[in-house]
Amino acid sequence: MSEQVEETSIHSSKAEVWYLKEIVFGTGDSKRRVQIITQNFNGPCSFIAICNILILRGNIQILPYNRLAVSYEFLSQLVGEYLLMNSPDIDISAALSIMPTTTKGLDLNPQFTGITSFHPAGDGGELQLFEQANIKLVHGWLVDPNSTEATVLSHLRDYDTVVTLIADADHITKGRLLTNYDAYKEQQESDANEAGPSQPGPSHAGPSGQWQAGDGYSEQDRKKIEYAVIAQHFLDSTKSQLTYYGLFQLASSLEPGSLVALFRNSHLSVLYKSEEDTPALYSLVTDYVFLHEPSVVWERVEDVDGGWSTFVDSDLHKSAPVGGDFAGQTAEGALHAFELATGQFAVVDPADQALARALQAEEDERAHQIYLRRQRTLERQNAEQERKKKKSSDGNDRSKKMKEKCIIM
Repeated sequence: MSEQVEETSIHSSKAEVWYLKEIVFGTGDSKRRVQIITQNFNGPCSFIAICNILILRGNIQILPYNRLAVSYEFLSQLVGEYLLMNSPDIDISAALSIMPTTTKGLDLNPQFTGITSFHPAGDGGELQLFEQANIKLVHGWLVDPNSTEATVLSHLRDYDTVVTLIADADHITKGRLLTNYDAYKEQQESDANEAGPSQPGPSHAGPSGQWQAGDGYSEQDRKKIEYAVIAQHFLDSTKSQLTYYGLFQLASSLEPGSLVALFRNSHLSVLYKSEEDTPALYSLVTDYVFLHEPSVVWERVEDVDGGWSTFVDSDLHKSAPVGGDFAGQTAEGALHAFELATGQFAVVDPADQALARALQAEEDERAHQIYLRRQRTLERQNAEQERKKKKSSDGNDRSKKMKEKCIIM
């Protein structure tokens, strides 16, 4: 049963239609119009991010230029051909086997100590795909080395280890760890509200202080519990999976003009560092809700939760969206805000989707027929050359025989 459901899910994902949006990318003489791929609300952000980076870098091109939408099969063929032509030493079959997993989400395990540090999950194939495509994978979920959590998080290193530790510690305390932590968090929020925005609230040692020597836990278990509480606090205070220290590291480490894949909010997006006099970080806006907003191209990354984010156009000037400014919101939040503002839904009309599929099928069939005609023409040319070559060879043989006869005569 599960295999059939999974197979159906894969087929449904592959049959998905992703709409294209025209933008202008580049600076000076390198400016050009390109078609980027937009993402619906259940779309494969990993695969779309990889494709959009290759499109913006000029590594792959979607043709014909006026096509409205693309499918997984179309894009996977483009990416596969790019890998084959530019990375001849890689195992192309392994790369192609990894690509379908990008339509369902990648298993990435960020380390809290470096923007390019990811601990391989599973067989590490996901990381290999980025290496083979020469795409830098980054994140800003870093612990500040001067913070109180730095020692513990540097020791635990990555997200998976932290989650496992918290689960183990909660099991040791028979579920009391997370319960007490929630109560502690509510107390901290209450104290902060009472103190006001400019006054420090009362200081608490935290729930880890409840696990004392007489509580029946071993020294090893108490240490595990203490580490788990600190780690849980870090996760709870960095729900956007981006810290200000991490944002600073991204801004200072990336080269101007670079395009990278940013892991944030369990989502992959295209991050661009501009080549302005004062370079800034921008995230490519690919949400389908902005498909018909030509002035919404990038979202300036200025804080960790998107509260100060600003939409800009292809020239990095502040945009004026027709449907309203939803910068800093998730795709679902933007859609909801759009519905409230306009009283209409921004979902794909089934008739439009059917039309796009039909047009895409026609374009694919037309491209296939052109390919077949070229193949037949090439075969005819080769056959003609072979015929002429054979005729020339036969003529030479007859001429040689006639000369021999003449000599004999």
